Amino acid sequence: MVTLEVKTLTAPVGIVRLLEVVFTCITFSLVASAGHSTFSFWTWSMFVWCFCFCITFLILLLELTTLNAKLPISWNDFTTAFAMLATLMVLAASIIYPTFFSCSICSKQVGATVTSFLAFILYAVEVGLTRAKPGEISGFLSTIPGLLKVLEAFTACIIFTCLDYDFYSKFPGLQWCVSVYSICFIFAFIVIIFTICRLLSLFPAPFDKVLTGCNIMAVLMYITAVVIWPLYSFQNNPKPDNCGRVCAWNNLAVVSFLTCFNLVAYIVDTVYSFKLVFFVSRT
Repeated sequence: MVTLEVKTLTAPVGIVRLLEVVFTCITFSLVASAGHSTFSFWTWSMFVWCFCFCITFLILLLELTTLNAKLPISWNDFTTAFAMLATLMVLAASIIYPTFFSCSICSKQVGATVTSFLAFILYAVEVGLTRAKPGEISGFLSTIPGLLKVLEAFTACIIFTCLDYDFYSKFPGLQWCVSVYSICFIFAFIVIIFTICRLLSLFPAPFDKVLTGCNIMAVLMYITAVVIWPLYSFQNNPKPDNCGRVCAWNNLAVVSFLTCFNLVAYIVDTVYSFKLVFFVSRT
């Protein structure tokens, strides 16, 4: 039987989610009214705002009707992981969209950029509200290492979108770097899915030990990628004079920066995995 739980909408997290729905809706409405574009960055940005709007609205609906309690997943892990993912996606869209489509006299585009940044702030606030506090019993994805896993997976996805097969396939060193990104992404993705689906008991060893070991391996692998990727990408390959906003050389630079960024994330993750005690609910 479905019962309405109105308190979920008046709680701080519920209010934040309502505002997220409003601002993401305003954002994609303004962008749509400003005109359609076949440019991939426009399509990706629209997908981000529509996706976040739909999932946030679905979360509100399920919590309002208490149907979330009947789902065979870890609801807190799911909502926290989505809030973290939405924070990263909306932040990226808030930077990418105005870079390519906004101008000083483009009122709708400027308005969409402002509401997108407000949506990003709201999702970041939700992450802070739902994150597990020290000593609190919670699912893994509500902890700092869990949130870092979402960040690491998202960063790897951005790296994949910037890769050029015709370029990196020529160099074994760059192929190794792509293998590093792929292996670490697969493990982070498995951890996220297994946590949400309450399947962590299937790990062949204690989860915290498996996590720590894989984090150490990821740090070592990313250290090699931080050195190898720029070495092969920029040696005898200066930036072209005609390199505009969309340029293959810029993608190489983005991958280099994100590789360093993910290395830092894995180092922090490894430190937390040694220090933080968390409780994972098992079925």
